[in-house]
Amino acid sequence: MRRFVWMLVAGALLLAGCSETPTGRSRLALVPEGMLAEMGEQSFQEMRRRRPEVTGTPANALVQCVTREVAAAAGVVYSGVTLPDAWEVVLFEDPVPNAFALPGGRIGVHSGLLRVAESPAQLAAVIGHEVAHVLAEHGNERLTQQLGIRAVLLVVGLFSEGDLAGEPLMRALGLGAHLGIALPFSRAHEEEADAMGLAIMAEAGFDPRESTALWRNMAAAGGGQPPEFLSTHPAHDSRIQGLEAAMDAALARYRDADPARCG
Repeated sequence: MRRFVWMLVAGALLLAGCSETPTGRSRLALVPEGMLAEMGEQSFQEMRRRRPEVTGTPANALVQCVTREVAAAAGVVYSGVTLPDAWEVVLFEDPVPNAFALPGGRIGVHSGLLRVAESPAQLAAVIGHEVAHVLAEHGNERLTQQLGIRAVLLVVGLFSEGDLAGEPLMRALGLGAHLGIALPFSRAHEEEADAMGLAIMAEAGFDPRESTALWRNMAAAGGGQPPEFLSTHPAHDSRIQGLEAAMDAALARYRDADPARCG
C-alpha cells in the first residue's frame, strides 16, 4: 500500500510538472521555483566571493544598459511568463568570453566577452540568449532530467515534515548549490534560447543581424570546438543557420522597435 501511495504521489507530481516553454515545447520541470531561485542566489554570491568585479567603468555601464533594455523587451515579447522582480547584473574580471543568467534574476558577464562582442547589439545577443534560458526554465528542466526520480523525492520531501524536508533532503541527495545551474544545457535548450533571444534583442531595438556576426566572432576566437555530435551545444555553423532561419521575423520586429540607446 505504501508503494502504491508513492506511485500515486509521483504520478501526480509528474503530471503537475508537465508544462510548455514560451515557444510551445513540452517540458518536465519538477523543482519548485523558490528553490531554484535560492540555488541561483547561493551560486551567484559564491561567484562574487571568488571573482573580482568590474565597477565604475564604461564597460560596466554598457553591460548594465544593454541588460536593462533586454530585460524590458523580454517582458514584452513573452508577456505571459513570470519575470524576476529585478535583475542583478555583475561584470566579472574574467578573460573567458562568457555570460550566464541564473534563476531568480542574476546575470554575470565576463569581461572577456566584450573583446568578442564588438558592438552593443552583439552583447545584447548574448544577454538575450541567457535571459531566455531563465524565461524557459531550462535550469529546472535540466535539473529534473539529471535527477530523474530523485527530483520527485526532492519535491515530496519539500512538503514533508521532519528531517526529510528542505536542506537535509538536499544533502541526502547530494545536491550542491550549482547542481542544475552550472550543468550544461542541451542542444534543444540552446536552440530554443537562440530563437527566443533573437526576438528579445530585436524587440529591444538591437539589430538581430548582429547575432550571426557575434557567433562568427566566437568561432574565430574559440578555436577547436568539438564536433557537433559530441557536444551539447550546436556547432557555430548550425547555430548561425538556425538564427538566419528566424531572421526575417526578427527583422520585422526590429523595424517596429525604438532604437536601443546603449553605446
